[in-house]
Amino acid sequence: MLLPLSLLFVGAVLTLNGLWMMNRVSDREIVVINLATAFITGTVAVLSMIGADTPAAVKGAALTLLFSLTYLWVGINRLTASDGRGLGWFSLFVAISVLPEAVVTLRQASDPMTLWLGLCWACWAGLWFLYFLLLALRWPLERTASAATLASGILTAWMPALAMLYS
Repeated sequence: MLLPLSLLFVGAVLTLNGLWMMNRVSDREIVVINLATAFITGTVAVLSMIGADTPAAVKGAALTLLFSLTYLWVGINRLTASDGRGLGWFSLFVAISVLPEAVVTLRQASDPMTLWLGLCWACWAGLWFLYFLLLALRWPLERTASAATLASGILTAWMPALAMLYS
């Protein structure tokens, strides 16, 4: 029920973070969308946990909070001028944590929506792994990571959110 709301803001934050990584948005400005998205998706996750009566519902909230914390961390890093290495290692944790969701969802995909969702989880796992390589290991992947972030924002969140909101 709240998926389109979360996806819309995830689409906004990933799209804008991709543009920020391309030096199209300033460090000081990018804080706003990251903190707002952390708050919105965190609130959705907490509301989901309150009503959670199955392990699947708890898992959904837990996975959402991994992303919420990422956006909070990006915002705080920009405010404190941190180098992002800690966020890079957390990104490895996120990538490893969501990869099983991609595999399970793709294995169980029996309709286009479930297939799309499994591909999104795989994309997000890959994206967060790129952040690990970029931030923690300092691999020179700025262009790749920025393009992947922008594409993920548009294709895995923003456009699907609009489709859900207007259907």
